[in-house]
Amino acid sequence: MKAETHPDYHEITIKMTNGESFKTRSTYGKEGATLQLDVDVNTHPAWTGSGSFINEKAGKVAKFNDRFGSLGIKKK
Repeated sequence: MKAETHPDYHEITIKMTNGESFKTRSTYGKEGATLQLDVDVNTHPAWTGSGSFINEKAGKVAKFNDRFGSLGIKKK
């Protein structure tokens, strides 16, 4: 393998939105750099559950039920 093909893999600090930080290895920036996250598990709706809802009118299941609902398949 060629030595020039792989990026520099070094230790950086990840700083989360709530101020917590941890060290990890990455190709981001230079040795000792800090990566400030704007979205993480503390703020993203996928993990917090806030603001999420199921739009049953536009989903594939809703379309299926509209089309074949008269066949006697009960919704849960």
